[in-house]
Amino acid sequence: MLDKLKNLNKWRKAQADIEKQMEQIFASAEKDGIKVVVSANNKIISVEVEGDEDKLLKDLINSALKDAKKKAEKKLRGQASELGLGDLL
Repeated sequence: MLDKLKNLNKWRKAQADIEKQMEQIFASAEKDGIKVVVSANNKIISVEVEGDEDKLLKDLINSALKDAKKKAEKKLRGQASELGLGDLL
């Protein structure tokens, strides 16, 4: 049991390290006066329309992405539990 806890802690630390790295990777796309900058962890950094930042749109998209992530985690937690891996998620 102690080995499982050690492995779980290592896994969580590795996951946190990966998340920090993903926050530092950015990509952008621009077309027809609209520019979007995102991070590798699927967070919208900025949305510009005709050179003006649209904070409302950025926040709305981030909220939807956060909700989708929560729903996916809930579903995966259920599947992991069915496989006997419930303590890993």
